[in-house]
Amino acid sequence: MKNKPFSIRERIKSFSYAFNGLRLFFISEHNGRIHLVAAVVAIALSFYLHLSTFEWIAILSVIAAVLIAEILNTSVEKLADLVSTDIHPKIKIVKDLAAAAVLIAVILALAVGCFIFIPKLF
Repeated sequence: MKNKPFSIRERIKSFSYAFNGLRLFFISEHNGRIHLVAAVVAIALSFYLHLSTFEWIAILSVIAAVLIAEILNTSVEKLADLVSTDIHPKIKIVKDLAAAAVLIAVILALAVGCFIFIPKLF
């Protein structure tokens, strides 16, 4: 396979595909909107509490981790549904594993949020 020459136009197009993916995610996925609201609340609280640079890094990192995990989970679910609409035990395992990744990211985000926000609020 021959590589295509570098193209600024193609790089810009790839960004448009990524932004379209984000738009689709937030428009069509209930969990995506829930995570977005939680992220906005966490960011607003971070401004209100005047977090340090390292606290900001922690908060933004776990927000990104949750969104990345949820987007990948959604991608796995969409692909699995395309492969088979029937209930299949192996597809259920794949979907459950992807959901578990989101759960771990959310637990981490909650822990980081508690460590940072609770002492500042009380």
